[in-house]
Amino acid sequence: MLTTAGTAGTAAQPDSPPPHAEAAHGPAVTATAVVQDRAGRVLVLLPAEPAADAEPVLPGVAVSGRQTPEEALTRALRDALGADLPAGRLLAVDSVPAAGGRAGLAHLYAAAPPPAALTAAPGAAGDGDPAGLTTSWLDRDAALAALPALDARRLRAALDAWDTGAVAHLVGGEPQPGSCAAVSARRRAELEHAAALDPSSYLAVRPRVLVGAGALVRDSAGRLLLVRAGYRDDGRWQLPGGGVDSDLGETPRPAARRELREETGLDRPLGRLLAVDFASRRPAPALVVYVYDGGVLDAADLAGVRVDGTEIVDWRLAAPDEFDDLLPPRGAAIARAGLGALEDGGGPLDLVAGRPA
Repeated sequence: MLTTAGTAGTAAQPDSPPPHAEAAHGPAVTATAVVQDRAGRVLVLLPAEPAADAEPVLPGVAVSGRQTPEEALTRALRDALGADLPAGRLLAVDSVPAAGGRAGLAHLYAAAPPPAALTAAPGAAGDGDPAGLTTSWLDRDAALAALPALDARRLRAALDAWDTGAVAHLVGGEPQPGSCAAVSARRRAELEHAAALDPSSYLAVRPRVLVGAGALVRDSAGRLLLVRAGYRDDGRWQLPGGGVDSDLGETPRPAARRELREETGLDRPLGRLLAVDFASRRPAPALVVYVYDGGVLDAADLAGVRVDGTEIVDWRLAAPDEFDDLLPPRGAAIARAGLGALEDGGGPLDLVAGRPA
C-alpha cells in the first residue's frame, strides 16, 4: 500500500517483514513518486478529514528486501490509484542520518504521465487506506506549501532535477556540494568562488546548455521548408534541425546536415553560418542553435522530400507572412533573421531568443 506517513522523519519501516536472512541492519528504504499532469500539477495525497496525526504526503511506499525501489513503487501506485504509472527516471536520493533509529534512504522517481481520468477529480487513494487519503492535483507552489518541511525540500529538489535532466543528491533534504540538481545559483557561485569543488563536482553544478543545429532551405520563390514533428502537441511547425550529438564527437554543421537528411530525405552540403541563437529557458537548460544556409531547392529536390511519418509527420513550404501562424515565436524570429542575413549578405548574426543581441 502507499505510505501514509509520507517521507518525513528519519525513515519509514518496510511494508512487510523481510525474511530472516534479510535482517534489517541497513538503512530503511522508501520510494516516492513525483507525478505531474500535462498542466504541471503535482499529485499530493491529502487527508480526507482533518486529523491531528495526518499530513499531506507524496505517494510513496516503504521497500522490503525482496523488491527494488522501482518495482515496489510501481506496484504500490497501481494498487492504490488503479492506474499504471511506472516509476521512471530517478530524480533524487536523500540520505537520512539515524536519529535514535535506523538511517534511511529516500528515492524519488518521475512517474509516467497519469491518464486523464485520474486527474479529472479528487478520489480515494487506496481501498480502505487507514489514513483516509484522497488524491489532489496542486500546482507546484501549492504542493510545496502543503507538504511537511522535509517532503517539500525533497519535492523542490526533485522538480529541479526533472526540469534540468539531472539527479539531486540530498542529505536530510539538503542538496550537497556537487549535486547535479537542486544547488541554487547563489550557492553554486559561493562554492566556485571558494574553490570548494573538485573538478568532477564543478562539472556537475555548472549550468547546462543544450546545442541544436538547423538549416534554412527554400524554394525559388523564397518560401522556407518547414516540418511538423509528431512529438509536438502544440501543432506548430519548425525548421529542419535537431540536437547536436556532441557526446559522439559531432559538431553543429554536420549535425544540421544529418538532421536535414533524417527529417526530409534531402542530403545536401550546407552553406555559410547565418546565425547563432541563445535562448534562456529557465528552469530548463538554455538552448544554443546554429542556423546554416541550406540552399535553394529545384523541382526535382522538392519531389524527393520524404518524411518518416513518425518523428516527422508532414512538410510544407511557407512564405514569411505565414511564419507567425505556423512557427513558435522563437522559430519565426530565427527564420526572419536568417532570411535577412541571406538577403543582405550579413552574418553570422548574434541572436538572443531570435532577436539581435
